[in-house]
Amino acid sequence: MIDISKIKYDEKGLVPAVVQDYYTGQVLTVAYMNEESLGITIKEGRTCFWSRSRQELWRKGETSGNTQKVMEIIADCDYDALVVKVIKKGPACHTGAESCFHNTIL
Repeated sequence: MIDISKIKYDEKGLVPAVVQDYYTGQVLTVAYMNEESLGITIKEGRTCFWSRSRQELWRKGETSGNTQKVMEIIADCDYDALVVKVIKKGPACHTGAESCFHNTIL
């Protein structure tokens, strides 16, 4: 366990969070957290992010019901990126896809 005060946020106060399915390892989405949303995520045990487009906090599933129960949060070696392992209820993507990563390029 690390002290979350070690997390290095960018100049906008954000850290990228790669959200991964706890059971399969599938990458579900990439979102951003600020200090407040990370604290809420840890306290509530479900994902909360900072919406860069709306400039507000958003709890995943708040309106859709497609929630994500947090099982583990891991910081990278530089403490400037996170992996958030979740058990998801419903699709992760706002399009209804299981993952936001469903557009194969190669």
